[in-house]
Amino acid sequence: MPATQSSSPVITQKIANELNVKPPQVSAAIALLDEGSTVPFISRYRKEATGGLDDLQLRDLELRLRYLREMDERVETIITSISEQDKLTPELEKQIRCAETKTILEDLYLPYKPKRRTKAMIAIEAGLEPLADELFADPNLDPETQALNYIDNDSRKNDIENVKAALEGARDILMERFSEDAALMGRLRNHLWDNGEIRASVVEKNKADAAKFSDYFDYSERLKKIPSHRALAVFRGRKEGFLSVEIGSAGVESGVTDPCEGMIAAHFGIANKNRTADTWLGGVVTWTWRIKLIYRLETDLLGQLREQSDDEAIRVFTENMKAILLAPPAGNKVTLGLDPGLRTGVKVCVVDRTGKFLEDTAIYPHQPRNQWDESISVLAKLAKKHGVELIAIGNGTASRETDKLAGDLTKLHKDLKLDKAMVNEAGASVYSASDIAREEFPDLDVTVRGAISIARRLQDPLAELVKLDPKSIGVGQYQHDVSQFKLGQSLNAVVEDCVNAVGVDVNMASAALLKQVSGLSSSIATNIVEYRNQHGEFRNRRDLKAVPRFGEKSFEQAAGFLRIVNGDNPLDASAV
Repeated sequence: MPATQSSSPVITQKIANELNVKPPQVSAAIALLDEGSTVPFISRYRKEATGGLDDLQLRDLELRLRYLREMDERVETIITSISEQDKLTPELEKQIRCAETKTILEDLYLPYKPKRRTKAMIAIEAGLEPLADELFADPNLDPETQALNYIDNDSRKNDIENVKAALEGARDILMERFSEDAALMGRLRNHLWDNGEIRASVVEKNKADAAKFSDYFDYSERLKKIPSHRALAVFRGRKEGFLSVEIGSAGVESGVTDPCEGMIAAHFGIANKNRTADTWLGGVVTWTWRIKLIYRLETDLLGQLREQSDDEAIRVFTENMKAILLAPPAGNKVTLGLDPGLRTGVKVCVVDRTGKFLEDTAIYPHQPRNQWDESISVLAKLAKKHGVELIAIGNGTASRETDKLAGDLTKLHKDLKLDKAMVNEAGASVYSASDIAREEFPDLDVTVRGAISIARRLQDPLAELVKLDPKSIGVGQYQHDVSQFKLGQSLNAVVEDCVNAVGVDVNMASAALLKQVSGLSSSIATNIVEYRNQHGEFRNRRDLKAVPRFGEKSFEQAAGFLRIVNGDNPLDASAV
């Protein structure tokens, strides 16, 4: 983030108001972020500067800062564009600079935004703008009589052949003018958000294949109150071509005059008082709503609903992710990993207390081979050979049957003193085929790598799961429907926060885990592992300064989150 923007008093005050904190707290946090400090570092080691802002507040601050800075850039672009058209007034500039949201900003820019040649432009070029102005200003005028003055004749060459064409051109001019009124757009948008409803219906030609969306074949719900999961279901149905979706005022049937038409008329002072032009002006209002505004507002509001639903879903997904990452680790125990399967068998591996791979095999206790007793015998021998303490069972296909197998093993071989646990294996197959897995186990089959991942997840969920793209862990039903960019940002932030909250043993951690530490890039994390492999364990945090490219700034950001157990300084095993 550009440091030059960090002192913007407007941005600082806005964020302070939204977070209900003091402006100096926000200014300090922005300055630290602009200097390259991470959220975990600021929340833990710069509390005195930020007045105690926690990691959640800092994440919110970071998001709003990005949004408001993007908006500031857009403001300058818009002002430059309008100024180059010689249409910028002090009042308009003030409105643009005071716009609270990007939506309001774009509403203000709409009349000045370069666009394709419209019907209104063609009508203006034909000299029909005075006709539109006259009828709008004085409804007592007769539209047809006034239009006669604008028809193509010897003294006026404009290709307007008759009264009908002249009035249509005047209507097009007023429609564009009405539909580009920022204040009106804001009122209509707020009205529909507060009082409108979303309606879904089945696309008849695809009905036979749309059974999973049957709840939404004839569905309506208040726009403001629809839960995010239902909104996302409707959006999915529309995307897959099974549902048709529209927005309208609540309680108004399709085809009936919408209250929004009355709002448009009132905004421009149009009313039916039996004056000559009232009916014509009323028609302009109807056309403005049905041709120009309804579809634009529908797009805007569905976009707003989509964004709100995405944000709520992502919030739930991040909470789920945090719970998975911070699940209590089983600890440093020799673990037997079982990746269940039926026809292809159960993949078996053993890892030592540090997660190092020891041995693998495959057993076939289920259909079609049914080698139940033989499988128990194989597992018992492996357990005795390596001193296995835990059994980790993946929760995929045949997991229940495999859990029963492990149960029989513990009953028949009580002397082994084995404990077993079911492990969420989501993403294990993704890991097994990843570059990280290939680097770790270049000579092992992908199925064995999956079993190793399952075993390690029981030992230390956080250390193993950071090797995955967070989105592959499976954190919610609609995770593939929401904005993948925003989801990725949020999940990556959760991973970073969790890793830094727990801390990392620098002598045990993989490069995948180390790169999540505050201040460490992928290259520095790789360099730490390579240096450790060449020179042995780090004895104190100062030793880390010998790692290539591990500079002072990175060390400042990372040191407090890196642990050295049984080193020269007992404090190096803590956050101090």
